[in-house]
Formats: sequence, C-alpha cells, structure tokens
Amino acid sequence: MTRMLKRQALWLAVAVLALAFLFLGANLDFAYIIPKRLARLAAIAIGGVCVAVSSIVFQTIAGNRILTPAVMGYEAVYVLLQSLLVLAMGMHSVLLLGQDGNFMLSIALMLAYSWAIHYWLFRDGKNNVYFLLLLGFVLTMVLGTFTQFIQLRISPGEFAILQGFSQASFNRAQPGQLLASALLVGAACLVAFRTLPALDVLALGREQAISLGVDYRRMVRLQLALIAVFVAVSTSLLGPTAFMGIFVANTTYALARTARHRVTLPLGCAIAIAIFLLAQLLVEHVFNYRTTVGILINLVCGAYFLALMVRTRGTA
Repeated sequence: MTRMLKRQALWLAVAVLALAFLFLGANLDFAYIIPKRLARLAAIAIGGVCVAVSSIVFQTIAGNRILTPAVMGYEAVYVLLQSLLVLAMGMHSVLLLGQDGNFMLSIALMLAYSWAIHYWLFRDGKNNVYFLLLLGFVLTMVLGTFTQFIQLRISPGEFAILQGFSQASFNRAQPGQLLASALLVGAACLVAFRTLPALDVLALGREQAISLGVDYRRMVRLQLALIAVFVAVSTSLLGPTAFMGIFVANTTYALARTARHRVTLPLGCAIAIAIFLLAQLLVEHVFNYRTTVGILINLVCGAYFLALMVRTRGTA
C-alpha cells in the first residue's frame, strides 16, 4: 500500500510541475504563451516516455544497470547527420530541409542504422548481446571521431547551429512532429505492453529465459527494435540526452523495489517527465535562460553516473 501511495504521489508531483510549467509567468495568455507551452509539454511527455522505457528495457536485455541505449551509437549517428548537413548545406541547412524534413530524415537514418547492425549481428543464428554492446561502443567512438573531424571544417557560425542540435531542447518540436512522434511511441508502447511478462522473464537471464520457454533470440530482436524506435524519436525530437537514462532507470529501481516491468516502466516515465519539467522550470525561472536543459541534465545525471561507478567499485 505504501509503495502504491508513493507512485501516486509521484504522478501528483508530475501534475503539479506540469501546471507550474504551463501557467507560471504566463499571465493566462491563451493566445500565444500557453499554446506554445502545451506543445513543449507534449514534447516533454513523449521524450520522458522514450527515455524511460528504452533505458529500462535495454538494461533488462543487457543485464547491466549502468548501460543505456546511448552506447549503441544512436545519438552519435544523429549528431553525425547534423554535422554532415551543416557541412554540405551550411547555415541554410535548416531552411532547406525544414524542421519536419530534418526530423523524418533523422528517424529514418537511426532506424536504418539499427536495422543494419541487428541484421548483421543476428544473422546465421548469432545472438550475442554482449558482442552487440561492444560493436555499438566501438561504432560510437568511430562516429564521434568522424563528427569531430567534420566540426573542424565548418565555420563558427555553422558550429553554433550544430550545437543547437547537439543539446536537448523542447523548443524546436513542431505540431506535425509531435503527432508523428506520438503515433510511433504509442504503437511501440502497445507492443512493449503486450510483452511485459516476457520482459520479466528476460530479466532473469538468458539461460533461465530459454528454460522457461521464451524465444530468447526473437524477443531480444523485438525489444531492440522497439528501443531503436524510442531512441530515434526522442533524439530526433529533443536531441541527445546522454546519461539521463542511467539516472532514470536506477532511481526507478530504488523507488519501485521490484523488477516487474508493469511497475518499473510507468514509474520510470513519471520520473523522466518530472526531471524534464524541473529542468525546464529551472532554466526559465531560476537561470533566466543563461543555461540549457541539456547542460543541467548532463551535469546532474553525469555526476550521478560517476557516483554510481565509484559506489559499485567500492562494493565489488
């Protein structure tokens, strides 16, 4: 009962933060300010769901609580694409492609990247998740190095534009993008919801899952495909979120006190949305836009990741 009350209190806190975000300093301007904030609130909700579900499911598959889908190179592919667009089209890349064109191209490229590495790895009966993680880690470093090489060839003005795409932001989401994102995320969540019992079994480990009758190879491929959709949508809509998934997932485990995904996934979504809302409120009303949401999130979540690593090493 106490755990149920804690979860309800968390969702109540999310509702309070959402109302504060909508109406604080808006002067009840329903003609411009509040509609703009509603669009950003929708982006926050979609991004929070994507970050939480992808991180928790990825850690279930990997069997490791200090990993996130970022190690697979999805965000590196996104930043590389933006760098190539700026290099090829200059400062007019945003105007030439448009926000919607950039959004759809980013999602398509990240999904194609995911399909390519999964197809190559899982063909001929291969199903080594750890090799998949190693491959993703190496590709992340290679793509990051190539991105840095491109960034050295662009002008300072073009680099400033690129920095805007390299930081998490809720301001660039457009209504068409929000609708497409909501449809994709809703479909992926529906599929994930139908596989919750299998996910609980996967959390026990590969051998135990196979012995309990789960088609391990098929289920892992399905979950990785769903993770690719979540990460592609969140990165294309908001930008890279780096260490946030680690913070959200581990906070969820600490509060839920259970590994059942029926509990952890909704709780993780509430935590992620609350973090995004709190960061946006701090940026607007405390720092007066002198910093960004991405910087705050990376600072807090990166410090938590370092503390988690030190604590884990100390108890090993």
